[in-house]
Amino acid sequence: MNLLDSLIEKAKANKQRIVLPEGTEKRTLTAADQLIRDNVAEIIMLGNREEIQALAQQLGLEHTNKATIIDPKNHERKELYANLLFELRKKKGMTIEQAEKLVEDPLFLACLMIKNGDADGEIAGAQNTTGDVLRPALQIIKTSPGVKVVSGAFLMFTHTPQYGENGTLLFADCAVMPNPTAEELASIAVASAETMCSLVGVEPKIAMLSFSTKGSAKHEMVDKIQEATKLVKEISPALLIDGELQADAALVESVGSSKAPGSPIAGKANVLVFPSLEAGNIGYKLVQRLGNAEAVGPVLQGMAAPVNDLSRGCSVDDIYKMVAITANQAIGMKQNK
Repeated sequence: MNLLDSLIEKAKANKQRIVLPEGTEKRTLTAADQLIRDNVAEIIMLGNREEIQALAQQLGLEHTNKATIIDPKNHERKELYANLLFELRKKKGMTIEQAEKLVEDPLFLACLMIKNGDADGEIAGAQNTTGDVLRPALQIIKTSPGVKVVSGAFLMFTHTPQYGENGTLLFADCAVMPNPTAEELASIAVASAETMCSLVGVEPKIAMLSFSTKGSAKHEMVDKIQEATKLVKEISPALLIDGELQADAALVESVGSSKAPGSPIAGKANVLVFPSLEAGNIGYKLVQRLGNAEAVGPVLQGMAAPVNDLSRGCSVDDIYKMVAITANQAIGMKQNK
């Protein structure tokens, strides 16, 4: 059984309530139908009931009638959620009138449901931008204690078993932070370690990537990676981490032993932390396209509850897998409380 199949089976064994704010989006609705059919999660769809039912009939879907459907503009808990949003944001100047309007936005409603304990996780982004998905999540759910930033990781399933964990690696940050500081990079590394543990179930071996290995180049960008590595060791001394490392030194044992002798990570890394969003986003797409790897994500890291963002070019299969991953994040967070 491969890792994704294992995650799906784990989700089935401990069903979580996953809310899909884009309930009238065709790919989302089709994925929801398959998830309900396969008993992967309890699905909550947000949107107009008649529109969802008509679209399901048009698409020939047979299982969406088993989903919980909530119309953001008309449901029995609307006042409760509006009051919750008002209480959370009144110190930021929000009025009850503004809260009553925002609670009709499915992205805000989904986060309020999670905050109130009525759902365990959320998937959105097939129709909405990352900024639109993240804004209510950061305002309502917020980040985990001690986490400075939210970041986006990709699980990379490659055809090169000699690298990573039998070919599986985690790349971060590939989705959120354009130019993280040393402190933010350290936070991304710690969050990535937690993701590797909870989803892949192996000990993370973290490489802080750079164009330099162990001082082979001098530059302020290298200094940033060195400082980030030092901070991680102070924050989480038990983590296996090293930096700065070039990508080949991080992944190839012969190169690692030559460029960074004595390093516990060189040549053995399974988590790659990139120095910037530019590098991370380019890196994962090159591996995906040129190496024919499967890239699953972005998995948003650092949130107090699982909220995951989809690419607007996502497939039904992408949504299905991300729901399974979100369910596993929720299971892991509950176990760690």
